[in-house]
Amino acid sequence: MSSLTSVEMNFLVFRYLQESGFTHAAFTLGYEAGINKSNIDGNMVPPGALVKFVQKGLQYMEMEANLTNGEMETEEDFSFFQPLDLISKDVKELQEMLRERKRKERDKEKEKDKSKDNDREVVEGERSRIKEKDRHEKIKEREKEREREKMERDKERERERMEREKEREREKMERETFERERERMKVERERDIEREREREKVEREKAQEKQLGDGDRDMAVDQSDNKANAGDEDHGRSSAAEPMDITMTPASQPSHIPNSDVRILEGHTSEVCACAWSPSASLLASGSGDTTARIWNIPEGPLKSSRSINALILKHAKGKSNEKSKDVTTLDWNGEGTLLATGSCDGQARIWTTNGDLISTLSKHKGPIFSLKWNKKGDYLLTGSVDRTAVVWDVKAEEWKQQFEFHTGPTLDVDWRNNVSFATSSTDTFIYLCKIGETRPVKVFAGHQGEVNCVKWDPTGTLLASCSDDSTAKIWNTKQHSFVHDLRDHTKEIYTIRWSPTGPGTNNPNKPLTLASASFDSTVKLWDAELGKMICSLNGHRDAVYSLAFSPNGEYIASGSVDKSIHIWSLKEGKVVKTYTGEGGIFEVCWNKEGNKLAACFADNSVCVLDFRM
Repeated sequence: MSSLTSVEMNFLVFRYLQESGFTHAAFTLGYEAGINKSNIDGNMVPPGALVKFVQKGLQYMEMEANLTNGEMETEEDFSFFQPLDLISKDVKELQEMLRERKRKERDKEKEKDKSKDNDREVVEGERSRIKEKDRHEKIKEREKEREREKMERDKERERERMEREKEREREKMERETFERERERMKVERERDIEREREREKVEREKAQEKQLGDGDRDMAVDQSDNKANAGDEDHGRSSAAEPMDITMTPASQPSHIPNSDVRILEGHTSEVCACAWSPSASLLASGSGDTTARIWNIPEGPLKSSRSINALILKHAKGKSNEKSKDVTTLDWNGEGTLLATGSCDGQARIWTTNGDLISTLSKHKGPIFSLKWNKKGDYLLTGSVDRTAVVWDVKAEEWKQQFEFHTGPTLDVDWRNNVSFATSSTDTFIYLCKIGETRPVKVFAGHQGEVNCVKWDPTGTLLASCSDDSTAKIWNTKQHSFVHDLRDHTKEIYTIRWSPTGPGTNNPNKPLTLASASFDSTVKLWDAELGKMICSLNGHRDAVYSLAFSPNGEYIASGSVDKSIHIWSLKEGKVVKTYTGEGGIFEVCWNKEGNKLAACFADNSVCVLDFRM
C-alpha cells in the first residue's frame, strides 16, 4: 500500500478549508505550503476528500476490532465506537472495550428481569391505590354535588330578593319622575304668565312711542344710525387688528407603503445578498447563499393587479444545493440587458442569457469573487477576488484577457472608469487605477487607514469616491496623487457609497452632483462633491445601513438597513417620504429604469418589490 505524502495531505487540508468557507485560512495555507506549485490536479480530488479519508481510516479500525473479537457471532453483535476512541486506542484496547461492553449488556439483561418482577408488584399495588383513590373521588364528588345544590338554592333566594328590591326601586323612581314632571309643568305655567306680562308691557311702550313728535323721532333715528355706524367702524378696526388663527402642523410622518403595493418574491432558501434590475426590461435578478441566482419577470403595471410572478432558476451547483463554495455573492447586467453575469464563492464567473441559459463559465480566480462589473461597451467583464487579483475577461472569446496582481489583500470592489480602465480597492487600504495592456498601476491612491470597502466613479469618470472601515469617505481626482476631499462626519465604518445620476454627463444635467454614503453608524449622509461639505445627514435607521440607490431622476434616494427597514428619502425635503419594514436585514436596494419600482433583498431569504408613487 502506497503512503500519503505531506504534499498530498496539505492539498487535502487546503481543499477542506476552502469547502468549509475558511477562505482566509485556506489562502494562508495555500500560500505557505505552495499549493499552486504542486502537480496535483484539483479536478481529480472529489469534494470532501479529507473527511472521507479520515472516515475510511476510522471504519477500518472499527472493522478490525470487531472481526478479531472472538465473542461476535452475528451481524447484530457488531459494535460501533466513538471516533475519539478509534483515534486514541489500538486494536487490543478496542477489543477489551467490546468484551466489557458485552459483560455490561448481560448484567443489564439480568437487571431488567429483576425490574420486571418488581414492576409487576408495583403495578398491583398501583391498581389498589387507584381503586381506593376512585372511591375517595366519588365521595368527594357527592359532597361537591350537595354543595353545588346548596349554592344554587342560595343564589335563587338572592335573585328573588334582588328582584323585590328592584321592584321597590322602580316604583320609587316612577314617583320621583311624576313629582319632577309636575314641578316642571308648574314652572312652565309661571313662565307663560311672565311672558304674557312682558308682552303687555311692550305693547304699552309701543303705544307711548306713537305719541311722540316727528322731530323727536327723527333725531332718535339719526342718533341710533350714528351709533350703529360707529359700532361698525369700531368692529372693522378690531377685525383688521386681530391676528389670523394659523395652526403650524409638524412635518408629516413618513407614509408606510401598504401591502397592496408590495410583492414578496419567495423561492430562495438562504439569505439573498444581491439584486439588480435589467436596464432594458422589467427583469429583476437576485443572487443567494443557496447557490442559485434567479431572474424574476416583474409585470410593468401596478403590483396590486399583477398576476403571479415566476422566476428562472440559475443553478451554480450540480445537484447539491448545500455547496457553500458556490454561493452567489454578486451579479451585474450588461448595458443592453441581454446578459447577466454572476460571481460566486467558487471563484468562477458565469454568464447567462435572459432565458436562464448558461453560456460561459470563466475560471481563473483561486478564491471567492466579491465584485463583478461589465464595461459600458459590453465586451469586457471585470472581476475582483479574495485571491488579491482582478481579472478582465474577453466575453466573446470566453477567456481571460489580463490578470492584475497588485494588491496584498483581498480585492473588495472594482469599478470601470471607461471601457479600458478601472479602479480596484482592497483590505490592504490601497486603491489602484489600472488599464488594459498596462503591467503596472496607472496611479496609486493611498490615504485610507482601514479596509477600502467600495470605489465608485462619478458619471463623467473624473472623480473617484471611496469609503473605508476608517469611518471616512474620500474623493480623488486623476490629476492628483492625494485625495481632493476627506469626508469625516461618520462615526463608524462606511460600507457603501453612490453618486447621484445628476450633473454633467447624466440625464439630469441641471441638478448638482451629489455623493451619498451609508455607514454602520445607522446614518446616510449627502455630500457636495465640489466643496467636499456635508449637505445633510439622513437619520432614520436604527442599525447599520448596508445599501443605497438613487432614483433615476435623482430626486429620491432609497436606503436599506440591518434594522429590516427601507426608507425612501426626498432629497428636496431631506426627510423620509415612504418606508417599508420587512422580516430580515437588507443587503441591497435598487430602482428599475422608470423609477416607479424599488427592489430589495433580505436576510430572511426573500426579495421584495415595492410600487413607488408620490
